Amino acid sequence: MIAYLRGELLEKTDKGCLILTPSGVGYELTVSTGTAANLPGKGEQVSLFVHAQTGEDGTRLFGFDTSEDRRVFRAMIEIPKLGPKTALSMLSCFAVHELASIAAREDATALSQVPGIGKKSAQRMILELKYALADFSSAVSIPSGKAPAGSVYRDALAALTNLGYAESEAGQMLREALEAEPDLDVAQAIRTSLKKIAAMKA
Repeated sequence: MIAYLRGELLEKTDKGCLILTPSGVGYELTVSTGTAANLPGKGEQVSLFVHAQTGEDGTRLFGFDTSEDRRVFRAMIEIPKLGPKTALSMLSCFAVHELASIAAREDATALSQVPGIGKKSAQRMILELKYALADFSSAVSIPSGKAPAGSVYRDALAALTNLGYAESEAGQMLREALEAEPDLDVAQAIRTSLKKIAAMKA
């Protein structure tokens, strides 16, 4: 089973990437917006932890910056009716320790911030999520690679619009987040903006 890949980044989007390994084999991986934001430029070396899932439509590979992210993903997809797409959306909106904290305090309202998860769905899955993530309550470091502020804004805005948010709304929240905390990386800027958007709609 493929558990880790290292090689040249041939292609990347906000939802996936293509890695060419030294053996000459290319692997297509689906990733969260946070992982996508932390990918290097095309042609550069990249390494990701991998979860392989086999289904009726073949085998899909999911890539993660850290082994902790992969462990959380695996724990979440064991929850009934919580598939890989929803699990990745959760990891796009929240860091591992944030998700664990939300689950520990049974905060269904916070969980409903994730695109595709309504209040009823959040209430249904919050207890199962609490038990699934019980081992992840300690803080997990977020990848620290920083990008120039302009690049952070562009990459974060692209990720938010691909999540379904209006560019005007997402752009405003991003500008406010980066003005308040100029050193945010892309993943942090996305999460901060999502929280601002959710607070406005609360």
